[in-house]
Amino acid sequence: MSFHPLDRVVLSALTSSRQSHLAVKEGGAVRMAPGYGVFAAALHPSQLGDMARLPLPEGKLVTVEAEPQDLPAGFGLERQATLLQMTLTALKAGKTREVPMERLTDADAPQMLELARLTEPGPFFDKTHLLGAFYGVKQGGRLLAMAGERMKPDGFTEVSGVCVRPDAQGRGYAAALMRHVIEDILGRGETAFLHSYDYNTRAISLYEGLGFSVRAPMHMRTLVPI
Repeated sequence: MSFHPLDRVVLSALTSSRQSHLAVKEGGAVRMAPGYGVFAAALHPSQLGDMARLPLPEGKLVTVEAEPQDLPAGFGLERQATLLQMTLTALKAGKTREVPMERLTDADAPQMLELARLTEPGPFFDKTHLLGAFYGVKQGGRLLAMAGERMKPDGFTEVSGVCVRPDAQGRGYAAALMRHVIEDILGRGETAFLHSYDYNTRAISLYEGLGFSVRAPMHMRTLVPI
């Protein structure tokens, strides 16, 4: 690659040693397998047109790129936003509330999907929880909060799916769960990264408190067929 792996994070993940098996390819375009996510990329800007050949059971694709790209033929723009891509190589020392958490399993998938739909932490589908380790906090069997892993370019793992039910916020669940996920990532000798909408100052403050710093702004676009 002639670019930093995180500049074209979707392409890097779907050609990595850990997630290439999730790649669905059509010509010079690739997307994450349906059920896992809607992220897609063209191998080269000249191959953007091949994205129209990708399967679209969800009715959309999402691109995340450091450099803006032309709109692929056959698609309209449903949404665009600026994300801040943040990286972490060492957790900041600090007190995080001890909370009872557990590794989530397939049995938790319906509750994970319901929580993600309620809080909208980002694209989340029925197999998204299989992209990496997810941890959660439960009360009486009810899932209150979770955090886990998503895209995995070689040497990097994305912290994602961080969400807390509205009636359980303010208890330190997000920070505690993220710290646990990050410890796993750093323990493998990898760099942790994540994405946040640039206007989400509350979330950015939480991430900075853990040790994340902004690496680069990223262009996110949700594409729908026309």
